Amino acid sequence: MPLPTERSAILEANRTLKMARSAHAYVRGNTANFYEWLQASSLADRLPKGPPVWICGDCHLGNMGPLANSDGRVEIQIRDLDQAVIGNPAHDLIRLGLSLATAARGSDLPGVTTARMMEEMVEGYAQAILDPTSGDAGVEPDVVRSIRRTALGRRWRHLAKERLEAVEPRIPLGKKFWTLDPVERSALEDLFAKPDVAHLILSMKGKPADRKVRLVDAAYWMKGCSSLGLLRYAAIVGIRTSKGSWSYALVDLKQAAAPIAPAAGGAKMPADHGERVVTAARALSPHLGARMMAVRILDRSLFLRELAPQDLKIEIEQFGHREAVRSARYLAFVVGKAHARQMDEATRASWLDTLRGNRGGQIDAPSWLWESVVFLAGSHESGYLDHCRQYALAA
Repeated sequence: MPLPTERSAILEANRTLKMARSAHAYVRGNTANFYEWLQASSLADRLPKGPPVWICGDCHLGNMGPLANSDGRVEIQIRDLDQAVIGNPAHDLIRLGLSLATAARGSDLPGVTTARMMEEMVEGYAQAILDPTSGDAGVEPDVVRSIRRTALGRRWRHLAKERLEAVEPRIPLGKKFWTLDPVERSALEDLFAKPDVAHLILSMKGKPADRKVRLVDAAYWMKGCSSLGLLRYAAIVGIRTSKGSWSYALVDLKQAAAPIAPAAGGAKMPADHGERVVTAARALSPHLGARMMAVRILDRSLFLRELAPQDLKIEIEQFGHREAVRSARYLAFVVGKAHARQMDEATRASWLDTLRGNRGGQIDAPSWLWESVVFLAGSHESGYLDHCRQYALAA
């Protein structure tokens, strides 16, 4: 197993490989260039200045999916808030639009499908802004219905087998999970001995506060793409029951770094990046935010969350025109609800007027959205091909 001092080179090699696998993977792992290219373009000054609210900052398909709350209720929400800032909600719309457009191209769908997806995105988002409580997302796409049903039927054994490749409460060391050094292990043991951390784990399980919580096993977790290179740990935590037996929870701990997404001028956000991520999660994705906590380990800011069996990401390998259009409307509706719940009625009305103006001629979507997605799709395709060339030369 690699030592902490050897990890960075291995992690960077894995990140490069993952981003070379497809244009969609390149888009997902390339948040930095997304904002650099958008800011450098002539489109930057034409984007509407939406009301400053918490935004995901990296709103692509893989960062959305079913999430469970402490009562086991499941909703499709944003599931990754590493890049979250108080910023312009238009950025989330463009990022989602680019992700959908790239997925459509990967499915060999024609350009007219992408145009229809952008139109339906705006309609779905607008419905959520108009009424975030009871607005209509339209027909639920098959991919969302399927993953929701899968999520509702999952239990600990499914989570353990999928994440750990075992049902027994041990983390199998190998390609994904690496040995901790003694300092890391000691830091994690101290962390889970803290009353506030134990309370969070117990509250998620509906257990009395006097139950015992202990660290059963832990490992470094080689996971993600844009976050590779930061500290990431998987921990199995044991919870003693009233009968003296043990139940288990899988906890994800992830280092929080400075966001790439641009924040609104004068935005007041927590200075600690772990606190920033948790605060954003509570605003954008209540099911997730309620089971997160900011912590410090080895003088670094991290956040932890218990992984529920129902937590899944939306993965679209191939889809047809009808499903693509429905997915665009539905997922934009989810993002709209996350934004709208932070706005009062007057702010929502003003933002809705802005969205419904400046339509793009024959394409019934705002010109700034359509032109941004077209420009960025071209920039990312060029960047992806160059990335693959560099990868091939290095290999």
